[in-house]
Amino acid sequence: MTDYARLLPLAQEAVDLAHELMRTLQPGALTFKGDRDMASELDYAIERRVREHLAARAPGIGFLGEEYGSSGDNSGLTWALDPVDGTVNFIHGSPLCAISLGLIHRAEAVLGVIDLPFLDTRYHATRGHGAYANNRLIHASGVTDLKDAVVAIGDYAVGSEASRKNTERLTITEQLTRHVQRIRMHGSAAIDLAWLAHGRIDAFIMLNNKPWDTAAGVIVAREAGALVVDIDGTPHSVDAVATVGGNDLLLPPILTLVQRSLARVEPDC
Repeated sequence: MTDYARLLPLAQEAVDLAHELMRTLQPGALTFKGDRDMASELDYAIERRVREHLAARAPGIGFLGEEYGSSGDNSGLTWALDPVDGTVNFIHGSPLCAISLGLIHRAEAVLGVIDLPFLDTRYHATRGHGAYANNRLIHASGVTDLKDAVVAIGDYAVGSEASRKNTERLTITEQLTRHVQRIRMHGSAAIDLAWLAHGRIDAFIMLNNKPWDTAAGVIVAREAGALVVDIDGTPHSVDAVATVGGNDLLLPPILTLVQRSLARVEPDC
């Protein structure tokens, strides 16, 4: 079995570098990648710095970043980085943004570090070793009834097919309003999954799955006792189409609600 924990200090070092840049530099110029989708100059700077550091210290591990794509050998271990998860929040001065660095092996997240630079919190986990916030062991929520649950949802879609995608998201949101205590949209998948692990939310629904968004958060949530699955209920992996999480008793009704909501959406919407 691979000793993933031996790579945790290196991951922490890399996130330290990203943290310092994010705390001391301004977003800089914006690059528009599509309809209402953007990256800041700092997104690119952090990814370059982290990529260079990890390549120098662990040259045999591949790398996948949101801004520059993949490099190195991605057939084995692969780092997955979102340099600024919640870029729109960041450029608007919101503290709800994160650095998310995960390690993937055979399509599964096995290590993760999530840093919230403006909330003074860092989460980390490695497979089989528990999940931590600022080095204190954390556990997912024990809420078991939908009416008591705070559920976070991913951002609404922009870009191509946004109308169809948002019909699905709005249908889910409408159904959630009927059954759960509160709905939250934080604008950062890394924060949502970290807070799922920390018990600050009880469930999470995102109709999307990008490894740089989810790899670190999935392993942190799982090591805290949460279940994270695809839309069909199979275990989440980099090949999943969605990211749905909750504890073992809350997840089934959440997943049923999502599946029934999607079934109501006309195929040609």
